[in-house]
Amino acid sequence: MNRNPHLNELGEFLKARRAELSPSDVGLRGGQRRRVRGLRREEVALLAAISTEYYARIEQGRLQASAPLLNEIAQVLRLTDDQRTYLFELAAKDNVRPATPADRQRVDTQLQRMLDDLTATAAFVIGRRTDILAWNRLAAALWTDFGRYPERERVFVRLLFTEPWMRELYADWEEVTRLAIAQLRMESARYPGDPRLAALVDELSARDEQFRQWWTEYDVAMRGKGTKKLRHPVVGELTLDWDALTCATDPEQSIIVWTAAPGSPSHDALRLLASWDADRRRTASDTSA
Repeated sequence: MNRNPHLNELGEFLKARRAELSPSDVGLRGGQRRRVRGLRREEVALLAAISTEYYARIEQGRLQASAPLLNEIAQVLRLTDDQRTYLFELAAKDNVRPATPADRQRVDTQLQRMLDDLTATAAFVIGRRTDILAWNRLAAALWTDFGRYPERERVFVRLLFTEPWMRELYADWEEVTRLAIAQLRMESARYPGDPRLAALVDELSARDEQFRQWWTEYDVAMRGKGTKKLRHPVVGELTLDWDALTCATDPEQSIIVWTAAPGSPSHDALRLLASWDADRRRTASDTSA
């Protein structure tokens, strides 16, 4: 019998979440010594009011569970909102349009114009697979001129692993990287047939043991907002807030805007960086002229 790879992935996700819980987390006694960490299948089945065999078939990718049953399992496993979203994305995979190699996102002119007008705010547009689709001048000064990378390499999660300057820039590199992987994992549920995403995962899995480990942990996250600490070579330490705004013309493009609290050292540092970048560009223009 050929198993559905989509259901296999759903089963692996459930297995990973089951391993994170202890019996006491769900109101059960631990009992005798346990050979594996986390809940047993029979314990999840008990709490979901189904047979152990039935639940085992779901985890093994041999059975398509109904939405009400998945909802019950989500409650048993204490899934977060993002994890619940991922679970139901996986369950609906057969109804999702697979991406094709030619399915490349583009940023429209008005959005690029808006980015360019944000002279005191760093911003870039990120798409599926964490592709960097567009950026403004302050983002280039804060990170790098992404245009110097070939399009296929202009991928945020890839740069986190392949570029030493990214590890230096982020004071909390592991946290940032794990979040990027969790967001990429969420994307994989929406586009299960995307060959570029699969190639990216294969490349990074072969290149880096940490990526391989974190990818198989099945952590998932939606893009939202947060705070990151950066160590910039020009202006020093920065504490920046980031917010993900959805593009109206393409909901799968997110505008990531980076700001700092008014009057804070980081707020002043961003303006200093903008001024430094403007002077650098002016000098380069005068020299070329």
